[in-house]
Amino acid sequence: MKEIAVTINDKTLTMAFGATVEDVMRKAGIVEFDQKIPYEENPYVGALVNWEFHSCSRSLVADCTLAPVRLFSDMGVRMYRHSICYLLCAAVSMLYPSRRLIIGHALGDGYYFRFDDELTLNKEDIVSIEQTMRAMVEGDHPIEEVVLPYDAALTYFSENHFDQTVALLETRNDPKIVVYRLLGYLDISYEPLLSRSGLMKVWELKPYQEQGMLLRYPRSHEVNKVQPFVDNPLLFSVFKEYKAWGSILGVQALGQLNQMGNQNTVESFIRLAEALQTKKIASIADQVSLHSSVKAILVAGPSSSGKTTFAHKLSTQLQVLGKKTIMIGLDNYYLHPDKAPKDEFGKPDLESLDALDVQLFQRDLNDLFDGKEVIIPAYDFKTRVRSYHSEPVKIDKRTILIIEGIHGMNPDLTASLDRDLIFRIYISALTQLNLDDHNRISTTDNRIIRRMVRDFRTRGASAEMTLNMWPSVHRGEDRYIFPFQNNADAMINSALDYELGVLTTYAQPLLKMVKPGSGPAYETARRLLRFLEHVNPIPDTLVPADSLLREFIGGSEFSVI
Repeated sequence: MKEIAVTINDKTLTMAFGATVEDVMRKAGIVEFDQKIPYEENPYVGALVNWEFHSCSRSLVADCTLAPVRLFSDMGVRMYRHSICYLLCAAVSMLYPSRRLIIGHALGDGYYFRFDDELTLNKEDIVSIEQTMRAMVEGDHPIEEVVLPYDAALTYFSENHFDQTVALLETRNDPKIVVYRLLGYLDISYEPLLSRSGLMKVWELKPYQEQGMLLRYPRSHEVNKVQPFVDNPLLFSVFKEYKAWGSILGVQALGQLNQMGNQNTVESFIRLAEALQTKKIASIADQVSLHSSVKAILVAGPSSSGKTTFAHKLSTQLQVLGKKTIMIGLDNYYLHPDKAPKDEFGKPDLESLDALDVQLFQRDLNDLFDGKEVIIPAYDFKTRVRSYHSEPVKIDKRTILIIEGIHGMNPDLTASLDRDLIFRIYISALTQLNLDDHNRISTTDNRIIRRMVRDFRTRGASAEMTLNMWPSVHRGEDRYIFPFQNNADAMINSALDYELGVLTTYAQPLLKMVKPGSGPAYETARRLLRFLEHVNPIPDTLVPADSLLREFIGGSEFSVI
């Protein structure tokens, strides 16, 4: 019998070829599996196998190192969220085998689900689904990673009406397909899942809107309970609008986009996607023009949401309406890092509002609103010094300031300003495209890919540098951007449904340069590469010069870096 050597906790074990991650942990004396350590005790739920994250049911077929991963780690939390989605889909399949369940977007601390039919989803249905899920948790059933031949997987998903999964598989030619099995239910998960249902104890299922439900999960820093629900109806309306556009365009999942590329119809799809986004920007300009008192527009959103290009395109639409525009970047009001607050690691917290000279910003805007001339500062990120070499700025009744920066939704930024003079716009890349009906494309992953491509092009930064920096960026977003998004007067989705096809050509070579031993960046790089394997490339020559996507891949007709 063929054997492999597995190193775990500084010990090398001899294991049978095909032994699972769980088998190794058992032999190493980790008690989680024999004693079935419960959720609240933070059990091991997977492992880094040669620095790549896998579930406990993954079979090992080569010598490797194995580092156990706990549930309440970043990777464990991500696994948990994917696993409860899988649990919901399994319960629905058992109760309503003829109905098509579709995962939507993230909303607060949860995911939105709906059925794609005209039947109602009433409270009794949701109670039945929840009870079935709870019963599976109580039963503590195994969730097994199973490998199917390509033809067998395609047949199974076709017979069970997983049409979007079939569409995705039909654009690939993998000899084998990894699926997960729970009580006879088979489904694809593009990320590792928990190995037993009994660990999925903390979640909430609740009705949302007329035809949907929210599957809610605990926050990363409070893992033992689900927080009270805080609604975000404006954000939901944006998602709903873009989902409707996806239906109009005939592309709601990645397989359909891939098929367009195979059929050479993607060029017209790109034109439509760009036209719909331009139409939305024009409608926001119309909305602004209805407020005759508005003298400044604040544009804010998380990293790589496309704030700069959006501001330029909004400026064009406002000029069509007879307005004059002046662009101002909040970054020009940065203080020297020595004067910035410190984060929990003792480093300057440049994501904080207090890293800006808020008093100067408010004074400049009040002076402009009063008709005075103001010299707007310019901040040099190399010397970290503000300068005043630009021409004075003065506004009249036709002029609107467009001010772009991450803190635009924070009321403290404009505390001394007249609220009636300000219009706030929140922008983010809210991906409406799914991988298939039960697996969503992460908005955060989309932004990471955007930023990685842009950082390499504009700053020469490697993918490893961007991936290592991202946790800090994300912490800043959680603290200083996302909590204020409900203050927006309007929201816009900057994601273009075709963009991943263009970005993948740039991103894959960068991600492949992140090598084993690079720490957390390597695991993220491998995860993103596995995801991008499903994306068929789209030529960047099809991207218009005024596209928001050009902010990241280059070649924009606007002045963006």
